[in-house]
Amino acid sequence: MSVKQHPLAVIIGMPGAGKTRVGHEAADMLDVDFVDSDLLIERRTGMKIAQYFRRFGEKAFRKLESDVVAELLEGPPSVVALGGGAPMARSTRGTLSRYVEQGGKVIYLQADPSEAMERARRGGNRPMLDGDADSRWRKLYEQRDPVFRSLANCHVTTHGSTPQVAARKLMNMITQRSVHIEGSGIEPYDVNIGEDAINSLTDVLGSEPRKIALIHTTTVQRHVDHARALLRRSGYAVSDIVIPDAEAGKTVGVADGVWRRLAREGYTRSDAIVGLGGGAATDLAGFVAATWMRGIRYVNCPTSLLAMVDASTGGKTGVNTPEGKNLVGSFYTPSGVLADLTTLSTLPNDIFIEGLGEVAKSGFIADTRILDILEDHAHDLRAFDGASFVGSALEPVVGELIERTVGVKAYHVSHDLRESGLREYLNYGHTLAHAIEQIEHFRWRHGNAVAVGCMYAANLSRILGYIDDDAVERHRSLFESLGLPTRWDGGSWDEVLDLMHRDKKARGTMLRFVVLRGIGHPVHLDDPPLDALQEAFRRIR
Repeated sequence: MSVKQHPLAVIIGMPGAGKTRVGHEAADMLDVDFVDSDLLIERRTGMKIAQYFRRFGEKAFRKLESDVVAELLEGPPSVVALGGGAPMARSTRGTLSRYVEQGGKVIYLQADPSEAMERARRGGNRPMLDGDADSRWRKLYEQRDPVFRSLANCHVTTHGSTPQVAARKLMNMITQRSVHIEGSGIEPYDVNIGEDAINSLTDVLGSEPRKIALIHTTTVQRHVDHARALLRRSGYAVSDIVIPDAEAGKTVGVADGVWRRLAREGYTRSDAIVGLGGGAATDLAGFVAATWMRGIRYVNCPTSLLAMVDASTGGKTGVNTPEGKNLVGSFYTPSGVLADLTTLSTLPNDIFIEGLGEVAKSGFIADTRILDILEDHAHDLRAFDGASFVGSALEPVVGELIERTVGVKAYHVSHDLRESGLREYLNYGHTLAHAIEQIEHFRWRHGNAVAVGCMYAANLSRILGYIDDDAVERHRSLFESLGLPTRWDGGSWDEVLDLMHRDKKARGTMLRFVVLRGIGHPVHLDDPPLDALQEAFRRIR
């Protein structure tokens, strides 16, 4: 059976936005064909667009254009640019919507209006701009911009960019992976994964905010400098707010300091927050956004593998207390998540490896293809070197792992934002993991603790007869091949049991675990026998 093909991307935008010039250069960078629907129509009809308009009228042209667009979207991988008015035809909008549903990218190329009007005047052959071209352009923009925004699932802003820079932005958008998250009680948002994903930051924030609180740690200064420059070039007033690294940044005291700063600087409900850094930084940023003025817009820019696949994407925000991890928090979704793979180039090997603990967990509970990819590439993943990562053969592997892991999270979050049942499956391995982190005073990294926690849950599943020895062995061999721990010798059973009773899944005095009835098939386990819990603990010592 033949695999259905379609273009890599379809570019829409106003006359003069640069769709042909920028699209052609991006296609060259991607080594695929570029197709301009207007030029194709002219070749087929043997006349210029303006001439066809005068002879047959706009209605006939839109019908021909709609047929050509439908044909192009059934074609081979390419970059396709549509005429400025093409998306205004109902039939073409339907064709584009179906293309998006099949995984295609409709990219709204947005140029500065003055630049676009100047190019449109110079270009000629634009019958919709006959007369006072600038006045007609502005009127068309008022009509078309809302339609373009509703159709497009990607946006690229080219204000002040050279054609080459704009083409690279377009290419990066085309090659990015994206996971869409929506569901009951969730404002839909996208997790964009790829090189230079952070360049879309201002597009995701939108034009309403005036002030942006950029919350980050000192360890990601290079990426902070880039984000700050992007924000200031777009006219936002930026407040640099530095918080302590790792779990030390996730406290009520740190949050209080940020609240006070926002109050002094006059942040209102129409302003926004950007969290940039690892999981602790994005957790804290989300918690502040959820609580300031009872909720303001925020965007997460995770810079570690763990943050990209876990903390930044699910809408859980929170801080730690001396009594436990994440006991204070809220469910509050971001406006978008930008997982820029170039930020991994500054990630130390051990911090990258710990993120694979959460990736593997998602494979064990849902997408078993993740396990296959991890097993096939374990040697290269374990040898991760940030300095040579971007552009390497490992980069698309990591991109796919992030996309699949976020996809697992998206499914559970969209069906159960507030963790009433289904979403708890994402906590496979976490009941023991959180206890380890607490007992070790957070000296243990979260992903490492999750690996041991998954081993504990797998052993518990085996003791109760839910899985066989081979499934337990697959856990152990995979984690060890990736360089993740499978045993823990800290703490006592009594300490662990006490902390398990404080776990968020616990119901009153009843303990609740997530276990497996087979790889990829998690189930809830309520109030298991105490001797089984203790035996599983003994097996990971």
